[in-house]
Amino acid sequence: RLQLPVKLSFAITINKSQGQTLNLVGLNLEQPMFTHAQLYVGCSRVGISNNLYTLSPQTDIKNIVYQEALQ
Repeated sequence: RLQLPVKLSFAITINKSQGQTLNLVGLNLEQPMFTHAQLYVGCSRVGISNNLYTLSPQTDIKNIVYQEALQ
């Protein structure tokens, strides 16, 4: 019989993380963020900056802003 170690993990959306403080945060930025606030909330939920990890295929992170919504 082969046993594999399994580590329990949780995932929440950026919107659901508002108002929470998390020990470890990983952000998947493979798809662009919808607003500046989503990126801010995702980065600001971690208590220690060394516990913030991001996954991005590029060095530049695109932030989508729909100009029509701002008019």
